[in-house]
Amino acid sequence: MRRGTCASTLNLECRSSSCALGASIMLTLLHGCGRSLLSARTHQNFRKSYYSAQMAKRVAVVLAGCGVYDGSEIHEASAVLVHLSRGGATVQMFAPNIEQMHVVNHLKGEPAEEKRNVLVESARLARGNIQDLSKLSVKDHDAVIFPGGFGAAKNLCTWAMQGKDCSVNGEVKAALQAFHGEGKPIGLCCISPVLAAKVFPGCEVTVGIEKDERYPDTSDTAAAINQLGCKHVSKSVTESHVDGKNKLVTTCAFMCNAPIHEIFDGIGSMVQGILKLA
Repeated sequence: MRRGTCASTLNLECRSSSCALGASIMLTLLHGCGRSLLSARTHQNFRKSYYSAQMAKRVAVVLAGCGVYDGSEIHEASAVLVHLSRGGATVQMFAPNIEQMHVVNHLKGEPAEEKRNVLVESARLARGNIQDLSKLSVKDHDAVIFPGGFGAAKNLCTWAMQGKDCSVNGEVKAALQAFHGEGKPIGLCCISPVLAAKVFPGCEVTVGIEKDERYPDTSDTAAAINQLGCKHVSKSVTESHVDGKNKLVTTCAFMCNAPIHEIFDGIGSMVQGILKLA
């Protein structure tokens, strides 16, 4: 009995020792695997973050003041920025350092006896983070977008006063031609597509649907665009039109009497089109 008991005890101790050794080895392996998995995940996250940063589209947004009647339309500019942010783009805003054509009292809807600067007023929309349009470099950006508002037709060009016979601000024209020359996409909404119609003969743009009461100013604007040798394409407020040849993406925005969410969706379509082309 004693020999059997000793043998059993020895066998049990050996098995216990083996189990302990095995457990120790297993823990070591698991610890090593954990470190390897952690390292792999860290590496993957780094690669994902790095390449996302490398692939982020750099988009310039050109403003024309602050306020629908004499500057950039605030809701349109904000919608552009929201959709660009959602699309993972980096944004830098610009505006020409010039005097506004005039100042409009937005409460009364009539001109005010004062003077304001386009760049200074645009800084309100940009939360101060804005640069003089003269500093815009096409090499540092993958695309450019022009929100609408009367400022686009009063400060960036003289369409509001002269229609198809208007002139385009020199810096605005230079920026448009630079991006077009490099084959980089240009986004325009509301009335700002007339800038492209004036600078790029033969291009295609939309400012809404012709002969539709929801788009009260579209027919006349479209007629002027066609007279410039361009092609107006009727699109609804929630749509955008892509001129693949010229890499222009346009949407009508507040050229339509539509709920703000439809304006927002149409601008989203334009921004998505720009980011696909960039």
